[in-house]
Amino acid sequence: MKQFSTSCIGIFALLCVASAFAADTPYAGQQTRTIKALSDQEVTDYVEGRGMGSSKAAELNHYPGPAHVLADSSRLELSDRQRTRTQTVFDAMSAVAKRSGAAIVAKEAELDALYASGRAAPDAIKRLVTELSRLQAEFRYAHLSAHLAMRTILTPDQIAKYDEMRGYTATAPDASPPAEAAPAHQHMHH
Repeated sequence: MKQFSTSCIGIFALLCVASAFAADTPYAGQQTRTIKALSDQEVTDYVEGRGMGSSKAAELNHYPGPAHVLADSSRLELSDRQRTRTQTVFDAMSAVAKRSGAAIVAKEAELDALYASGRAAPDAIKRLVTELSRLQAEFRYAHLSAHLAMRTILTPDQIAKYDEMRGYTATAPDASPPAEAAPAHQHMHH
């Protein structure tokens, strides 16, 4: 029994050391990326305009996303007019998100190149980071505003069904969609 206990303590100590080592090297392996700050999947997601969780504040608070609404249009029983309006919202969001996403990837590559070449300097870095922040905001706003627009297209019952289909109904008791869809900003900013 004592040997078993000693072995368990030894294994536990080894796991703690391994865990501490892993925590000290969270970027190990990422030095071989083309753009160090972005995985290949993130590059693809930005270029294709995917949301990447950028509109969780909307999605998880009863503001459906147009891509998911289109994918589940028959289950949501969309009318032809609702489907057309949803497609329009999606297309506008996608155009802005793809443009912003491609620009984010390009600016991240530029930032990476400055550091890789040893030419990183405060002014250039500040300019790039400021532009990246603006582009990130544009990208995120494209997605969030599309969710907002969906509240003017779907009925409260469709929103409730969407939440149920997406697994969002097991939340706080007061987390139901409002009786009337909230007015939304209809335009996508470019």
